Order: sequence, then C-alpha cells, then structure tokens
Amino acid sequence: MEYIGYFASIIIGLSLGLIGGGGSILTIPILVYLFKIDPELATSYSLFIVGITSLSGCISHYRMGNLQIKAALYFAVPSIFSILIIREVIFPQIAETLFSIASYQVSKSFLIMIVFSLLMMAASISMIRKSKEVSTTGKTNYIQLGVIGFFVGIVTGFLGAGGGFLIIPALLFFAKLPMKQAIGTSLLIIFINSAIGFGGDLYIGTPIDYGFLLIISGIAFIGMLIGTQLSKRIDSSQLKPIFGWFVLIMGMYIITKEIFFT
Repeated sequence: MEYIGYFASIIIGLSLGLIGGGGSILTIPILVYLFKIDPELATSYSLFIVGITSLSGCISHYRMGNLQIKAALYFAVPSIFSILIIREVIFPQIAETLFSIASYQVSKSFLIMIVFSLLMMAASISMIRKSKEVSTTGKTNYIQLGVIGFFVGIVTGFLGAGGGFLIIPALLFFAKLPMKQAIGTSLLIIFINSAIGFGGDLYIGTPIDYGFLLIISGIAFIGMLIGTQLSKRIDSSQLKPIFGWFVLIMGMYIITKEIFFT
C-alpha cells in the first residue's frame, strides 16, 4: 500500500497547482489509509506537506503576477489566531475516547475522520457545481474576507486541511480577484496557515518523521510543478467537476469504512 501512497502523493501537488486547492483533501486519506498513520498525527503531517507544496506554487504564481499580498494578509491574519486556538488549546484537551455506545467506543481518531469525510463531501459539491460568473469589479470587502479567514482557520486547525475550496470563493466574491489570481493568492494563504499550524505542533512536541515528510513533500512538489505548468494551458473550471466527483466518492468511502469496517 505504501507504493500506492507514494504514487498518490503526486496528486496532492497536481491538485494545488491546477485548481489552487484540494491537496489537503487528499493528503489525510493518503496518510491514514495508505501509510497507516494515526489520524491526529496525520493532521500535523498534512500541514507540513500541503504548506511546503503550496510555497513552491506561490513562487511560480508570483512570477506569473498572480499574487495579491494585501488580500492574502487580510485573510491569513485572522486564520492564524483561530488555528493556534484550535491546535494548541482545544485540540489537546479532546479525550482519546469521547464516549461509548454499548461495546463500541467513539475515539478522537474516529471523530477526525468522520468530520473530514463530511468536509470532503462539502468540498466536492462546491467543485461539482457550475461556478457562477463573478464580477471582478468593485470594492474589496476586507471585513468579510477576515471573518471567513477566521472560520477557515478553524477548519485548518482541526483537520490539517488548507481549505482552498473555501478560500478561492472568498477571494472571488469579496476580494474581487480573477480566477488565476484567486488560485495564486489561495496558495499563499494555505502556506501561511499551514506553516503556523505546523509550527504550533512543533512547539507542543509532536513527534515528526522528517525523512518521510520530505519524501512525500518532494513527490507532491513534482505534482505542483506539473499542475502549475498545466494551469497555463488548461481551464481549471473544466477540471474541478471531475476532481469533485473523485473527492465525493472518497468521502463516502471514508464514512463507510469508519462506521462499518473499523
């Protein structure tokens, strides 16, 4: 299964490079089911992998003129606060066993995977739906951008997910960015959020296998390079529905496996 996991890791970067999100949606299932990593630790690993892969994408998009730094900071700063609150204050307080039903114990790991699968299905619906044309003219609503940033930080903190599928619509609607700039700016926000979340995990002493992380990140980086180059030639709106159906099927698989086959 590990060999399949290494191969699947390229899709993490490919997704981030092509559509500016979706990478972390795949990272957790790959780590948990193909590499047999504990879900709680997988959220930390996901932050590292998605963060460093997003950074490489940021550099490419910066060269293409697709980064809007001001919008990214207004979004990312509130996210930082919510990420730190979740990962360093709330998350460690959650008991390993939440409650029992008859002889069945509901664990923290089970909760993480169930919530994550629901997030995957929500993300898939937003990808499958045909996007409405968004006006890129008008005044940027920085207050709403910051509020959404705070809530995306909660998702990132709890699940180790970058939240690209939430960030891009926010940048389109409230920052009035064109799609290409929304994708590039999304990668910058994902990098900032992931770096803060992973740094917090290091601070509290989370055990990290850096050799493994660098290998997976390197493979994802290759996918990112391919995806970024393809994004110059392919309309990302054509790929999102296909990727959305794939994510929906994976989300349904996770729920089924966790409830009936764990």
